Amino acid sequence: MDELIYQSSPVVTFASNTFVNVPTILQFDDTPLISVVREEHLGYTTEIPIYDSSGVYLAKVRGTRVYATPEGKEAGVRIRQRPKLWICEVGDRTAFEIHQQAGDAFRTDAELYAPTGHFLKVADSPTPVVVDASGTALRVGGVTMVGNQFHNVRIGVWIRSDGSMAIGVS
Repeated sequence: MDELIYQSSPVVTFASNTFVNVPTILQFDDTPLISVVREEHLGYTTEIPIYDSSGVYLAKVRGTRVYATPEGKEAGVRIRQRPKLWICEVGDRTAFEIHQQAGDAFRTDAELYAPTGHFLKVADSPTPVVVDASGTALRVGGVTMVGNQFHNVRIGVWIRSDGSMAIGVS
C-alpha cells in the first residue's frame, strides 16, 4: 500500500489514487479489506482485517493501532509498538506495519490475505496483484490508474477471486 491519509472528512490515498467519502476502499469478493470508519475522538480512520493464508482472522487494524483477535492470539500473533511504529508479527514474519507520520497521517505496509487465502498486494505501483491460494497469479484488469479521485461511491476498488475488478462502485 502506498499511503493512507485521513482528515476531518473521509479522504484516503491508496495506491496513488484518492478516495473521498468512500466507505470501502478495497474489497475482495464480499469482504471489505480496507474500510473507512468514524471514531468519536478521531473523526475518520481506517479499519483493516488481517487474515493469514489459511483464512484465519488474526488481527484488526483500526487507525494507527493493531488488535489481535482471539484466533490471532491462538495462532501466536505478536503486536509490538516502537516509536511511531506498530508491528504485527506471526511466527517469524511481519504481517503488517503502521508507520505514524506527521499529524494524523499514517502509512501502512501489509500482505493482505482474504479469508479465501487469496493474497492481495498493492504497493507504490497503482496496479493491484492477486495471487490465489495455490500461488497462481491472477491478472487483475488491464488498466493502470494513477492519481485519480473518486468521490461518494460505495466501494473504491472491488477485486473478485475470478480476477475481475470494478472501480468506483455505487
